[in-house]
Amino acid sequence: MKTRLLMSLSALFMAVLGLLASFLPQEILAYCQVSVQGPLVMLLQAAGALYLGFAILNWMARASLIGGIYGKPVALGNFLHFAVMCMVFLKALANGQATALTLAGALFYTLFALWFGLVVFTSPSEVGRAPH
Repeated sequence: MKTRLLMSLSALFMAVLGLLASFLPQEILAYCQVSVQGPLVMLLQAAGALYLGFAILNWMARASLIGGIYGKPVALGNFLHFAVMCMVFLKALANGQATALTLAGALFYTLFALWFGLVVFTSPSEVGRAPH
């Protein structure tokens, strides 16, 4: 399975989220109508740093065989992240929080969770892999 596109798109998605959370935490909290306080701002910035770390991991690994013995940890880490966040967004939708942001989050996280699930639970293929 070709994973270069998956790794590139997930890196871009997480980089955008990471940059927003790192540099606009007060604005995000205000948009969500949450009281802007020090600990929440720092927590959102820490989440942004995690997203940026995952983004660079995916970007650097995009040409590697993902899902094989050496790429399995990258695939599993991504699958776990996207699957858990998919459940978070679907639970929010089930609880009546159907905003445009929640719907978009549910859509993107579900697509990435399914795609990474396919990578994790199928055999990797060298066919079509980009050369190093």
